[in-house]
Amino acid sequence: MDKLYIKDLEVFANHGVFEEEKRLGQKFVISVTLELDMHAAAVTGDLSKSVNYGELSAEIETEFQRESYDLIETAGEKLADYILSRYDLVQGVTVLVKKPWAPIHKPLDYAAIEISRSWHRAFIAFGSNLGDREKNIQTAIASLTNRNDIRLVCQSSIIETEPWGYADQDAFLNGVIEIKTTLSPADLMTLLLETEKRLKRQRVIHWGPRTLDLDILFYDRLICDHPHITLPHPRIQDRLFVLEPMAEIAPWYIHPVLGKSMTELMEQLKKSEA
Repeated sequence: MDKLYIKDLEVFANHGVFEEEKRLGQKFVISVTLELDMHAAAVTGDLSKSVNYGELSAEIETEFQRESYDLIETAGEKLADYILSRYDLVQGVTVLVKKPWAPIHKPLDYAAIEISRSWHRAFIAFGSNLGDREKNIQTAIASLTNRNDIRLVCQSSIIETEPWGYADQDAFLNGVIEIKTTLSPADLMTLLLETEKRLKRQRVIHWGPRTLDLDILFYDRLICDHPHITLPHPRIQDRLFVLEPMAEIAPWYIHPVLGKSMTELMEQLKKSEA
């Protein structure tokens, strides 16, 4: 990935734990590294296919001065979030914030933090079999994608399926969305659980009826087994109501553990159930 640098931009702002820092302000030195594909800009000479670093420098100053934070960690995080949400071409950003006047009464060049953030590819399965099923799903998708840290890439068709795992319940509506997100897997999972709760999901019967079910299927090519989340989702290969929507929107996406595409896994499961 190509990189664009803005190095040692001096900005006067009012961040710091101490009251004097908030009241008097101080100098900060900011460096930013952007990751983006600049080939089209290089070939065509079209600045719109890159990032105008003059405009970005002015925006960095404005955003860094917009509010006062106790920690430069927070100021750096906010700046990274702003750049990723503001510039569609930017896939990743590293923000270095130096604090040369840090009030620690020791000789030093500066105290500093460095934060790296980027967009990640994720697939989320959705399902509902209680209440207004389609409304539940559309409300959830709108809630998730109406955020700066999540972008909807595509959505599968919504299909009606028989219940899986617990048969004595109504049919489900199911599907999959592909998103880009700057959230970590753990933060994304927390957001999905909060969204289910807002849609009044109750966990009474395992695999039982629910107003809304949201699961992370894949997050980049990440493989992890954590008490809070397992990636990829451990039962993808056993569920046609997941594989069919996945095969619709990402037919050749390769399962990072099983080494097979979504189409291959779908056909394999259909044959085993025939």
